[in-house]
Amino acid sequence: MERPRAVERVLREAAPHEIFDALRALIERRHHAVSVELLMADYAMTELRLVHVLPHTAPPLSLLGTAAGRAFSTQEPHCVEGPGATVTVFVPVSVRGDRLGVLSITLPGGTDGIGTDYIGTDHSGTDGIGPDGPGTDGSGANSLGPGMKEEFRGYADALAHEIVVAERDTDLFLQARRTERLTLAAEMQWQLLPGRSCSRPEYSIGAQLEPAYAIFGDSFDWSASADDLVLTVSNGMGEGIDAALLTNLAVNALRNARRAGLDLAGQAFLADQAIYGQHQGHQYLSTLLLRFHLPTGDVEIIDAGSPRIWRLRADVVEPIEMDPQMPLGMFEDSVYIPQRFAVLPGDRLLFISDGVYDALSPAGEKYSLHALARVIIDTRLLPASQVPRAMLEELLGHRGSGPASDDSLVVCLDWHGRPSAA
Repeated sequence: MERPRAVERVLREAAPHEIFDALRALIERRHHAVSVELLMADYAMTELRLVHVLPHTAPPLSLLGTAAGRAFSTQEPHCVEGPGATVTVFVPVSVRGDRLGVLSITLPGGTDGIGTDYIGTDHSGTDGIGPDGPGTDGSGANSLGPGMKEEFRGYADALAHEIVVAERDTDLFLQARRTERLTLAAEMQWQLLPGRSCSRPEYSIGAQLEPAYAIFGDSFDWSASADDLVLTVSNGMGEGIDAALLTNLAVNALRNARRAGLDLAGQAFLADQAIYGQHQGHQYLSTLLLRFHLPTGDVEIIDAGSPRIWRLRADVVEPIEMDPQMPLGMFEDSVYIPQRFAVLPGDRLLFISDGVYDALSPAGEKYSLHALARVIIDTRLLPASQVPRAMLEELLGHRGSGPASDDSLVVCLDWHGRPSAA
């Protein structure tokens, strides 16, 4: 069996655009696989697209109603029977909670490449991996034995880490994510973002922007240390390149201050000065800055004309109101004073930009607060990584298929609390 370190070494030694080819050759050799494919989630988080050298490609797979989409959504391996007694295993490709795509491995029928180490049983009592390969419970829900599940997860995890590194040096994986061409402003914005989800024992975050291929200035950013999570959410001003440039300036000023060790007020002050110095108050940015103390759940917050915050606690939805302060860059020498609140294990926080509240139906009706509260309740059982996409789908149903007049941003944070030492 290929050990994890051996797999990682094979990927590290491959050229950036060939890391998947190296993994595919390894899996084909080890398991006599019929085919091995990598599917990347597109920017809108609605499809999975096959990684190929452009212009060669294949029709995308929907994230809804497909086996690959199920593996992506549940973040668990899923397998289905195919023609000729083959079995295709779909394994999520994720890194630290950021969902990148799905690894598809089609195994032959019979015992070739599949040893008895992989025998497993699912909850229905049906063999998951027997002498003849992965089994099924008859409904498409399959069980991988622990040996095979661990090995396939190891392949996918190693690939995910290498993709993140390789994207600095190749466009192959970024191009695969596109169902259409990005606007230049959207290209700038997506390159600025940290990811679309992340998780640690204390919290889980999910975020999504729409329109995914033509976003303007809405943005989010996060960074965690041993005891703190810093989260910023910005509601962009303007359209197109101007909006993207303004947001890029603000985010990089905040990062510069954060990495210099400044506290939250210092970060806001430095970003405020950078934007005002560039635009003299003609352009400014509404931003929410938060620092979560991971051991206690204490939250320090600066509401600089921010997106709105909603809290779901014990099935009760309520807004979190803070004293508003000046947007970043509106006036010279603004002073920012942090405020505080606390989160409890089980709390869900949602940060929502004006593009959601101000979205109009074809009849000219605004998306109501009642509708927003309802969709927050309706999505309460979904993990944080899936909530923003589900809420924005609901918004699209209200707005219709016409072009959006503004960005829409949803960030969802589930607070778990730090596990006890016990």
